[in-house]
Amino acid sequence: MKKETVSKIWRAAFVIALLIVGAEGAVLRERVSFNSDWRFRKGDPPGAEGVLSYARIKEWVLATGNEFTRDPTKRRERPSGNLGEEVAYTRPDFDDRDWQPVELPHDWGIEGPFKQEYPGESGKLPWWGVGWYRKHFTVPRSSDGRRFLLEIDGAMAYALVWLNGRFVGGWPYGYASFALDLTPYIEPGRENVLAIRLDNPPESSRWYPGGGIYRNVWLVETGPVHVAHWGTYVTTPEVSPTSATVNVEVTVANASPAPAAVTIRTRIHQLGADGRPLPATVAVAQPVEISVASGANGSAVAQAKIRAPKLWSIENPNLYVAVTTVIANGRPVDEYETRFGVRTIRFDAQQGFLLNGKRVKIQGVCNHHDLGPLGTALNVRALERQLELLKEMGANAIRTSHNPPAPELLDLCDRMGFLVMDEAFDCWRRGKKENDYHLLFDDWHEKDWRAQLRRDRNHPSIILWSIGNEILEQNSPEGIQIATELVRIAHEEDPTRPVTAACNFTEAGYNGFQKIVDVFGYNYKPMEYGKFRRANPNIPLVASETASTVSSRGEYFFPVSDDKSKGFFNFQVSSYDLYAPPWATTPDTEFAAQDQYPFVAGEFVWTGFDYLGEPTPYGGDSTTMLAFTDAELRARAERELRERGKISVPSRSSYFGIIDLCGFPKDRFYLYQARWRPDLPMVHILPHWNWPERIGQNVPVHVYTSGDEVELFLNGRSLGRRKKGPGQYRLRWDDVVYEPGSLRAVAYKNGRKWAETTVRTTGPAARVSLNPDRVRIRADRKDLAFITVRITDRDGLTVPRTHNLIRFHIDGPGEIVAVANGDATSHMPFKANEMRAFNGLCLVIVRSTGRAGTIRVRAQAEGLAEAATVITATP
Repeated sequence: MKKETVSKIWRAAFVIALLIVGAEGAVLRERVSFNSDWRFRKGDPPGAEGVLSYARIKEWVLATGNEFTRDPTKRRERPSGNLGEEVAYTRPDFDDRDWQPVELPHDWGIEGPFKQEYPGESGKLPWWGVGWYRKHFTVPRSSDGRRFLLEIDGAMAYALVWLNGRFVGGWPYGYASFALDLTPYIEPGRENVLAIRLDNPPESSRWYPGGGIYRNVWLVETGPVHVAHWGTYVTTPEVSPTSATVNVEVTVANASPAPAAVTIRTRIHQLGADGRPLPATVAVAQPVEISVASGANGSAVAQAKIRAPKLWSIENPNLYVAVTTVIANGRPVDEYETRFGVRTIRFDAQQGFLLNGKRVKIQGVCNHHDLGPLGTALNVRALERQLELLKEMGANAIRTSHNPPAPELLDLCDRMGFLVMDEAFDCWRRGKKENDYHLLFDDWHEKDWRAQLRRDRNHPSIILWSIGNEILEQNSPEGIQIATELVRIAHEEDPTRPVTAACNFTEAGYNGFQKIVDVFGYNYKPMEYGKFRRANPNIPLVASETASTVSSRGEYFFPVSDDKSKGFFNFQVSSYDLYAPPWATTPDTEFAAQDQYPFVAGEFVWTGFDYLGEPTPYGGDSTTMLAFTDAELRARAERELRERGKISVPSRSSYFGIIDLCGFPKDRFYLYQARWRPDLPMVHILPHWNWPERIGQNVPVHVYTSGDEVELFLNGRSLGRRKKGPGQYRLRWDDVVYEPGSLRAVAYKNGRKWAETTVRTTGPAARVSLNPDRVRIRADRKDLAFITVRITDRDGLTVPRTHNLIRFHIDGPGEIVAVANGDATSHMPFKANEMRAFNGLCLVIVRSTGRAGTIRVRAQAEGLAEAATVITATP
């Protein structure tokens, strides 16, 4: 294997991803990024509105993906003719030079603008509608006879694809990855034109889904005889300290006009820290010979043994790669790499989850797929930063709420040591929104589910498949029937992993639904754990969604109440971490239940990060709004409800995150860190100590620590030493009388000093400071630097109640791709060169423009000393 730029091979301006070269120099397989040089336009051409609606063209699209329909009698045939030939944008000779140039991944919704009249539950951004993408490219005449596959990792939604004016196929589920065979339509030696239409319906999502081709696109070139798409499946049925048996099931596709007798050879290498195979071969499988008919697929299993295997685990995520070579007529015709890990997993009703035979408590979070101010457009560095922050907190697991994730997220979880619950659907036949997946379920659930399973099943990080989230059928015979089918499909495609479902109906734990899945998942039911175990002594249990505590970073309201329905004011939520919607709990409540019932395998908190849309408790729904608000806001809500029948709220993003939309930790971060990293010396005080209007008044102080005792000092005076009792996860001084100065917390563990921290009353805002997460980035037009912007006093302390407008300037080979501040009510655009600080902080994200050099970023705010930082873009 070697890497080159494709400009040496093709005349198209692609970036090489993978190039496999045979012994005689022939290219066996190449997979290249197809993200560059696209053109984009919103809307259908005049006269074509509604012509390509899904209701009209469904039979054409249903012919795509027949390989994922197990029953041959249910496969569809494409109607005769050429779909869409009358639509101008499908034609290769259409002049698209005035269209917007874009690079993929691309989210058209994040470009905004925010509008108050847009629904808050989906982000107040314009993500819906029809959009077209076109790309011109050339492949050399020498490619005649080769096979070409277009891989689309995600396109939102109802994708239709044409090449050179001829319809290729389509896939409606916006979260699905799919592949289309371009071979019958591609013209080597001439310019080819690819056209993709997306139709993202309104009222199709409960959160911000994004719009556009928001994940990566690839072009794969192979010979006629090759490993099929997602054509390997690696399992490790026997694992011990001395040996691991590795089975590699290989599916070979024969697109040649004659039968093919092929030999499959597989060797295994360990992956190095850089993600590349180490030179030494650690195992070789016995060659397997099969015969594959023309136009058919054939499968065989190769087996190898690894001596003294290095196991994949959270602490040591060791990885291997199986390199499979397909030989026909004595010559290699394809080579295919499959990354995998050697590990064992098991869920037990009494012990919870076991990894490599050792009990591991799942410390997980749920995340939606958007990347905050970057929208849904995939960026690997942004995903990696999220995982780094979660690992710092102590998280070891991710739930992909509530849909198939980007493949790159799973790659990162493999490499960084995260467990994954890989989820498929948010609804089945009964929808939650007018235009959501329930419209597709009957026709597409088998294809979507099998495709997801085949794409993802080689990832060692995945420990659970989830067939759905809070499915409305979970308390009905229909739901049991559907669940039985989905579990059967998962076991057919991957018998090595258990299947779960995230259930919010108490009854689902007792009505028979719980017996269909391998591991039962309860959402927000800590009070049910004991009862569930008594009724279901042999069914493993996981807390599939927990807490849903809400807070705004740096906001604190008085008086402080323990009533979870309080703490809401001015469309913000107090950060004392005591407040939650009616169905939800504080973190402390879930911690206590997990301690009381240790058989629960662990939890997935809602959510790791704030996300766009779903701004509970200010979602804009009148009934919901009235359920959570304080008296002042309730009066306003009731008045608006009477006058207009609805409530208009500014909130456009969630309050659920432990970490805000920028990646800044909220106070809750440290409560989870104290629990999930008990060996880390840490102590955290809240709130901040800038309350000039409360001198002489009560300001309760809470302390989070991994220690077991804390002594609190106000301006050097001890306010007492307090020790955690059973079921106590925070220490509280509820009667502190505010005076300016300093609060110091000294934590102890087992009687010895463990950690110490201080919060101080700051001086007035004096300057801006910039702190990039990295001072070196790759000059590849993808890598990012996340720069934290602070408003500080003269001593460098962050002034916590400042909201200054900050303007940014950039010089050198870099560009500002987004700004944000974590304020759920802010409608300032993300695509801008200015942002108002929210409680002392904001964020600017910088990307290289492709050239090496020095990038200088400056920040200015009226009346404050400006700041600058330097980032180096390296080749």
